[in-house]
Amino acid sequence: MTTTAGGASRTNDPVPAADALARYALPASHPVEEAARRAVLRAAEHLLARQHAEGYWKGVTQSDVAYEAQDLLLRRFLGIRDERVTAATGRWIRSRQRADGTWSLVHDGPGHLGTTIQAYVALRLAGDRPDQAHMLRCAAWVRSSGGVAAGELTARIWLALFGWWSWDDLPEVPPEIIALPARAPLSIHSFNSWIRLVLVPLAVVSAHRPVRPAPFGIEELFAPGGPPAGPAAAGPHGGWEGAFRRLDRVLRACRGATPGPVRRAALTACVRWILERQEADGSWGGFGPMTGYAVLALHAQGFPLDHPVLRAALGALEDSAVWTGDGMRMTETVQSPVWDTALSVTALADAGVPAGHPALLGAADWLLTRQTTRPGDWAVRRPRLAPGGWSFEFHNQTYPDNDDTSEVILALRRVAPRDEARVDDAVERAARWTGGMQSRDGGWGAFDADSTGTLVNRLPFFDIGDYCADPPTADVTAHVVEMLAALGRRDDPRTRRGVRWLLDHQEDSGAWFGRWGMNHLYGTGCAVPALVAAGVPHDAPAVRRAVAWLASVQNADGGWGEDWRSYDDPAFAGRGPSTPSQTAWALLALLAAGERDGSAVRAGVAWLTGAQTEDGSWEEPQFTGTGVPGVQALNYGLYRHVFPLTALGRYTRRQNTGAVSARSAPN
Repeated sequence: MTTTAGGASRTNDPVPAADALARYALPASHPVEEAARRAVLRAAEHLLARQHAEGYWKGVTQSDVAYEAQDLLLRRFLGIRDERVTAATGRWIRSRQRADGTWSLVHDGPGHLGTTIQAYVALRLAGDRPDQAHMLRCAAWVRSSGGVAAGELTARIWLALFGWWSWDDLPEVPPEIIALPARAPLSIHSFNSWIRLVLVPLAVVSAHRPVRPAPFGIEELFAPGGPPAGPAAAGPHGGWEGAFRRLDRVLRACRGATPGPVRRAALTACVRWILERQEADGSWGGFGPMTGYAVLALHAQGFPLDHPVLRAALGALEDSAVWTGDGMRMTETVQSPVWDTALSVTALADAGVPAGHPALLGAADWLLTRQTTRPGDWAVRRPRLAPGGWSFEFHNQTYPDNDDTSEVILALRRVAPRDEARVDDAVERAARWTGGMQSRDGGWGAFDADSTGTLVNRLPFFDIGDYCADPPTADVTAHVVEMLAALGRRDDPRTRRGVRWLLDHQEDSGAWFGRWGMNHLYGTGCAVPALVAAGVPHDAPAVRRAVAWLASVQNADGGWGEDWRSYDDPAFAGRGPSTPSQTAWALLALLAAGERDGSAVRAGVAWLTGAQTEDGSWEEPQFTGTGVPGVQALNYGLYRHVFPLTALGRYTRRQNTGAVSARSAPN
């Protein structure tokens, strides 16, 4: 990709929003409503202009700079370092450094040790000297924070590739894990989908323990006293954590005793597993970091760089690069065209764009080409379920998810397509697939069904807390429930069980936890519209408690925001500077709850209209998307556009919930 950070637009001129939007039946009743109508017009114009010629929308996804650093480390490891790429990536990393010398996971967040270590090494690769002021500040902060030894596991894995950290001081990941039965508590299928894409390649890499000559030393990043004996020797002695620490020591001791034929067979099985999951664009799951691990594994196993598999993979990594207009280069950890397109269609429909508008028809046609047609890893737990879901990315047949599938169905039901039978067939297949992915407790996870094991969170392979599995979450469950309601299936047993799951998982405050968006504002903004769409009345206690919580955390300026730290500290729940996307999420919940004419909604709408820029969009440097709570935050480039337009559209159109259909549901 060679776009700017703002994204590309379609090559053919869209129908002007002034001509595309349906007229309002009633005059505006208040100056705030009049301003909101003008904002909707400008926002719709802006979004229509951003559609790509092929019919999709896609914003640029930003995350912390660890992934740019890993890109440079991978290139150095493979011997394909490019001076232009290195210099441009270095400029990007340098531009994101905080005044104290650190790098954060989020905009205006505190320094993060693992990301800072990787960024420092990347800048050394880019030519920065350790005696430069910004590097001295960084190294001093790293040492004061415990040094490399205290950094996150991912950073130490990348350092081990160059001998800056010892493989002996990393957890043992035996490739023989590939042979465990799928239903075994610690099989690879006990982990969530994206962890599997790291775990299996990492097992191959750790079996080979490759090391390239280090281009320089990084002694300045080690705290006084040097590294400890190793993470396996640390940690609690009792409970599951202690048991797994002892297991790691056993695996380490058995490493040299594993019969050669057994180890070779395990490595062959791991490589076969990796190769079977490469996507059409050369990536693994459409994820840049996971593709990097797969490249490392295959190269360690002996695949030359000119092998077709690695050529395709390196091409996919290059396609994830975004060159900014000022000579910097960033990498997208993941691209989001399916998600962005579904949300854009819904936003434009909520704004009053007719169901037969060319932009919506083009989007529907494009979405239909992205429906998955073959079983993926999800079929291990649902072997008799026919495929039919959608994934997040351009190419990802292996890992469709319930969230994207639900949002695509909701979007397709807002369009009057050229081929109605084709859309109805696609929607029905997708609805059956999503229904079949319901977990036993009534909720839905993102990628797998019944991925609720907790033992995997205790293994020393990863240090991401309780997110190694894929249990049901409120945001995903809410989107599925809303989708089923839009298809006229309120009374379906699956819908009723999903509603019960949501009601049972409302927090004492009245909010819902947000797994894939930040955080309780997202979870609540998903849950309330879904419950109302499924028939829960406005005066139900759950809805009233949610309304009361949203009112209690509204900022004095009228907007809403939630700090990233809410994932670790409940004091930040619903608290933070106002942002467009988070304000929109709060408004979506309040509108669904029947609060359109209340003071909280009016103040929130006024904040959104006042924050709109001249070009009809909104500015949002904050990261409001979530990859892993507390570990990886994301800034999705279209969130600042689609969610405010959706909220303002529903406000001006007096529409309580988005779970509506332009056409009758299929039989």
